[in-house]
Amino acid sequence: MTEILADLPSAEETLALRPSLSLQRRITELLEKSRASGLNAEEAREWQAVEHAEHLLRIAKANARLKLPER
Repeated sequence: MTEILADLPSAEETLALRPSLSLQRRITELLEKSRASGLNAEEAREWQAVEHAEHLLRIAKANARLKLPER
């Protein structure tokens, strides 16, 4: 994600950003494990990193929407 953001994508490109299929799978695994038995310390740190990245991406997308012409 940081490589993409370093290239200063357009508003449309920012809004099109989605997690990779492998990241989506890992997020699902962590969610399921969290609900079933809880996460160990390493997995909890990984989950926090995912949440942080999602938060930053939501902010970037909100800013990108502001740059688009009103419809």
